Amino acid sequence: MSEIESAPHTTTSLPEHATQILDFERKWTRHVGAKEEAISTQFHVSSARYYQILNAIIDTPDAVKYDPMLVTRLRRNRDNRMHNRTIRTTNHHNKEATD
Repeated sequence: MSEIESAPHTTTSLPEHATQILDFERKWTRHVGAKEEAISTQFHVSSARYYQILNAIIDTPDAVKYDPMLVTRLRRNRDNRMHNRTIRTTNHHNKEATD
């Protein structure tokens, strides 16, 4: 693993657990096994709780300072999922209205 991949990009006032979560997200694609299992093992929380924590972290300015590319990617992925959910919900309600 290169220094860039393993070290925080800048010093921030993020709590240690927040930097651990961001580091986990950055490295996840190289992990073997189910992500939910790794979350449970490493952080001792359910995957639902992990994503609640992660979403709160990526909304902080310190997270952006810590790893701007990662946080931008995570925010974009979250926004895309929310957008797709909205479309599915709207389509479902429109279908019910026409039935």
